[in-house]
Amino acid sequence: MKVRLLGTGTSQGVPVIGCECDACLSSDPRDKRLRTSCLISIGDIRINIDIGPDFRQQMLESGGKEIHAVIVTHEHNDHIAGLDDVRPFNFKYQKDMPVYCLPRVADFIRNRFNYIFEKKQYPGVPQVVLREMDGNTPIKIEGIEIIPIHIMHGLLPILGFRIGKFAYLTDVFKIPDSEFKKLEDLDVLVLSALRHQQHYSHLTVAEAIELSQKIGAKKTYFTHFSHLLGPQTTFEADFPENIFAGYDGLEFEVG
Repeated sequence: MKVRLLGTGTSQGVPVIGCECDACLSSDPRDKRLRTSCLISIGDIRINIDIGPDFRQQMLESGGKEIHAVIVTHEHNDHIAGLDDVRPFNFKYQKDMPVYCLPRVADFIRNRFNYIFEKKQYPGVPQVVLREMDGNTPIKIEGIEIIPIHIMHGLLPILGFRIGKFAYLTDVFKIPDSEFKKLEDLDVLVLSALRHQQHYSHLTVAEAIELSQKIGAKKTYFTHFSHLLGPQTTFEADFPENIFAGYDGLEFEVG
């Protein structure tokens, strides 16, 4: 399995429009962060986790020529706004794009992108098939098992995902005790760590470090960073030895 972090920024991305903080003015390419998303490659199968407003740019930069499915953590704009940009895959491969998500998220997508699902469609609209998950039962995409993980994003129940010995948990505020069993024996964990200051729906860096140590993956990469953390060279220095700051374009193999 190969994992590529397509984006590692919060909902505004980094740099933030009009901001002149150290992170936003940094010349370090690791501090240029698109909205959070990742690409899983297993053999010839490509699965995208989330499809935010930077999806087109992320595909161009990663050389992505085919995506077999999209799985969505939740319905916030920075995780679904790029759905229209599946069209090139529709046109090239003459296939609908399967999008897996919770029923609540499917309803939101039908409302947000109503033109996709109208009976009388405008020519050229994206061809999308929503496949609803109950959040409890593992799903299989092209033979690959994906285990949903229930997490809380503030008061909003959302999903993380485990594939083999890899787990991807973004926009985390809390993980119910019942879900930790699903996170045992991981080689690599990707976990969100927004900033140092407390937030009502995201983990702070200190909280993310504590949670990652509780989960006990062999290696953890943090993602979904705010510009308030500062440049990567400053905040990564205090991480424990098996925890690293992710950045856009980072690739690693699992198992």
